[in-house]
Amino acid sequence: MSRTFCTALRALSSVTPASSRLLPSFPCVEAHSIRASRIAATVARSKKDQINLEGNSNSLSGPEPPYARPSPSSYQLFTEKRPLNLVYSPPLSSFDLAYETWGSLSPSKDNAILLFTGLSASSHAASTPLNPTRGWWENFIGPKKALDTDQFFIICTNVLGGCYGSTGPSSVNPETGKLYATHFPIITIFDMVNAQFRLLDHLGINKLYASVGSSMGAMQSLAAGWLHPNRAGKVVSISGTARSSPSSIAMRFAQRSVLMSDPNWNNGFYYDGLPPHAGMKLARQIATITYRSGPEWDLRFGRKLRPLPDGVEDNPFDARKPRLPALCPDFLIETYLDHQGEQFCLKYDANSLIYISKAMDLFDMTTEALQDLNLYSSLDGTDVDISNAKTPTLAPYLTSLAKGLTPLANTPVLILGVQSDILFPVEQQREYADALRMAGNNQVVYYELGGVWGHDTFLIDVQNVGGAIRGFLS
Repeated sequence: MSRTFCTALRALSSVTPASSRLLPSFPCVEAHSIRASRIAATVARSKKDQINLEGNSNSLSGPEPPYARPSPSSYQLFTEKRPLNLVYSPPLSSFDLAYETWGSLSPSKDNAILLFTGLSASSHAASTPLNPTRGWWENFIGPKKALDTDQFFIICTNVLGGCYGSTGPSSVNPETGKLYATHFPIITIFDMVNAQFRLLDHLGINKLYASVGSSMGAMQSLAAGWLHPNRAGKVVSISGTARSSPSSIAMRFAQRSVLMSDPNWNNGFYYDGLPPHAGMKLARQIATITYRSGPEWDLRFGRKLRPLPDGVEDNPFDARKPRLPALCPDFLIETYLDHQGEQFCLKYDANSLIYISKAMDLFDMTTEALQDLNLYSSLDGTDVDISNAKTPTLAPYLTSLAKGLTPLANTPVLILGVQSDILFPVEQQREYADALRMAGNNQVVYYELGGVWGHDTFLIDVQNVGGAIRGFLS
């Protein structure tokens, strides 16, 4: 480099404002590092305590994953010692299901309702004496509510593959004594439902009054009626589908991709170290976008910016210029997504998210898909009546879906769709209702709900969702 050029460069440097030479600050990135350091310290303490307790580091089986779990004393645990056949994988030799109940089982055991959860929910759908904290469906369960505990006995489990007490990737494999991690078998919605019917067998419940579910729970509710048509009296499906669409598969794939790209994921073997918290945060942000709707974002946040902390100038470089945009969360909608990711990233097991979201992708009730899985029902039929469809434009797969759903021809089914839902668009519920009608079911009740809450309407719209359920069950 010439002396003349170096002299010029020093001269240019001397007139550059000092503030512009400061390293940029990214609080959102620093937050990841702070969280990682905190978790690393917690894991180190756990390992030290375990080593001190056992006096031998070789016997260390790994600390409890840092994500929060409900207390085992707050739910009941069903342990099944008989093997469970799986659609894709060898049988699961044994498994646990965490479950909670509300109401009282009648002497004839004919008033039970099995409530199926969404992807990441625990069995804690409503408060109980053992766990008085509010559940994820608190406003729908209780005396005189949609699921009336004065009349019904409500059962809710943490699904197979979950991390809130039921057997999943973070559980110990009884055959090896080590955590399953990604040695856990690929599971399906059908496997989850069959596991829950083992619980019903244990409780001596031969027939459900109804199966009820929202989102992934709606898939399970439909699968329950299909797998066990003589044991499911009624089926309630809210914001669900009978066939996972390419768009919802794409959304879940994006979530798994960012999660599995986190170096901490370590091919699923992270339980002795740092969990993939950054990947989990990003996956939750993507998911949150699909849970609500654009019109709601406009109403709640618009294009408003977050308030600046006290003492921070709009533009520290030039007060005459507009507020300096931040590369970290700046719009209120960004801060909301950031908060949702932060709240979730250590509360749920990453491998459970991967396995269960994949089970949702695999769900397809068309007759060809069912036959490919070697799933056949004694009530399968082949004749469907296309004239019973009410949708003007029929999807090319609708006839196949109708044939697949013929085992439900005699089961009363309530289907609720939400016009602002972008994860399970209302067209999917219309097709599902049409397919049942084409299969000969004249007991289909279908409602479309308005509002701006999107997919999360099933958690929020107590009046309309709850009213429809109450009327259908009565």
